[in-house]
Amino acid sequence: MQSKLLLATLSAAAVAPAAAEQVLGVYIFHRHGDRTSKAWNPVGLTPLGAQQVASSADFYRNRYITSNADLRIASISADQAVLSQLAVTAPVDNVLQNSANVFVQGLYPPSKSAGSQKLANGTTVEAPLGGYQYIPVNTVSTSASSANSEANAWLQGSSGCSDAVVSSNSYFLTPEYLSTFNDTKDFYQNLLPVINTTFNTTTATFKNGYSIFDYINVATIHNASIPSDNLLTKSTLSNLYDLASTHEWNLAYNSSEPVRAIAGSVLAGQIMTALQGIVDGKSVPRFNIQFGAYGAFMAFFGLAQLPAASNDFYGICNYASSMVIELVAPSASQTTADDLTVRFLWSNGTAAANGLKTYPLFGQKETTLSWNDFKTGMDKFAIADTQDWCKTCGNTDGSCAANTTASNTPSTQSSGNSNISKPVAGVIGALVTLGVILGLEALVMLLGGLRLVKKSTLARGAPAGDAAVKA
Repeated sequence: MQSKLLLATLSAAAVAPAAAEQVLGVYIFHRHGDRTSKAWNPVGLTPLGAQQVASSADFYRNRYITSNADLRIASISADQAVLSQLAVTAPVDNVLQNSANVFVQGLYPPSKSAGSQKLANGTTVEAPLGGYQYIPVNTVSTSASSANSEANAWLQGSSGCSDAVVSSNSYFLTPEYLSTFNDTKDFYQNLLPVINTTFNTTTATFKNGYSIFDYINVATIHNASIPSDNLLTKSTLSNLYDLASTHEWNLAYNSSEPVRAIAGSVLAGQIMTALQGIVDGKSVPRFNIQFGAYGAFMAFFGLAQLPAASNDFYGICNYASSMVIELVAPSASQTTADDLTVRFLWSNGTAAANGLKTYPLFGQKETTLSWNDFKTGMDKFAIADTQDWCKTCGNTDGSCAANTTASNTPSTQSSGNSNISKPVAGVIGALVTLGVILGLEALVMLLGGLRLVKKSTLARGAPAGDAAVKA
């Protein structure tokens, strides 16, 4: 009896530190749920995809939101959504926006207490849809995933980052790519009986490795019958996934050209901006979630050196996958920056089915980092403002043009007390320049014995021995 009591006491002591932890905030990056093939527009979220995202939302609600959650975020509302506590973002994309909309409804389900109101005249008004909670999904101009990314076969193509596009394109000229392209010709050509409604002998190659994988992957999930499905052996499907992952990884990340992973840098900047506000004690959202494409995951994984922890990070992540950055205090009373720690967690596929696993960042062994070490690691590649993005991408048009002008143009006034504006100063400068040129011309003519004549005179022929300047 005493031994059992001692064991119970030791077990309680072992979990006490974890129980004393206080999660101050989280940043979640989430992939959309199951969707239709990119080969056929418009691409849409399927009922299966919506269910996957909803189950993930329920998982995170039970982890961070409910009143009895083990890791409940400090001071977060349990049942009624408080918009100031939430930040939900997604690029302009049907699949990603719809996934985000499903998620927030799972995070804060309809609530009758949130859906009724007593008016001054004594009547009670019930909100429609059984207390549906209206949680906006915001778009951001510099989302980690580009607009309409789920409608594009190549995610980098619409990133808008000039140098990143050039960097990704350079992969198609590498010996590694060309070797794989040649070695897999027969593999892809042999699949034509399966894919010939969309691909032909010219396009059934490694260059379209992701598109072909996506097309077949969607078919295996949704189609009751597939032409020549006897060709789709377990080994073939595995090869399709591996080749697509190789293709997309090399387009999303290259250790010698960090600009290629611009999506990961932008995501890192957004994570740091969100969490820094919590660290500083500001009244900012504590639950942050962004929906994005698999390419942004790959870019971030490469920059954060996650493949050093597991080769699984090289692969295309499954639908409804999510990664989480948890900001944790040792207790509710110890919340200064030097006290805080950070954990990275990952679920390949919906967290409801797979749970979350902790992995070390930046090639280290520890799965828990101090906030200061985490910040140092992220700051090496994070991009958090437009000026930095423009500089990294080499862009000079659009918003970057205004940004470049603002950073490179002198003040509209001189350092003295002059009130001359830039336009007026420009005119004066032009007149001064013209006067200098005319003065120099006159001086040259005077000293060189030159004279000014008309073109008509030249046509008749100038006197021998005289040089002439055309007017």
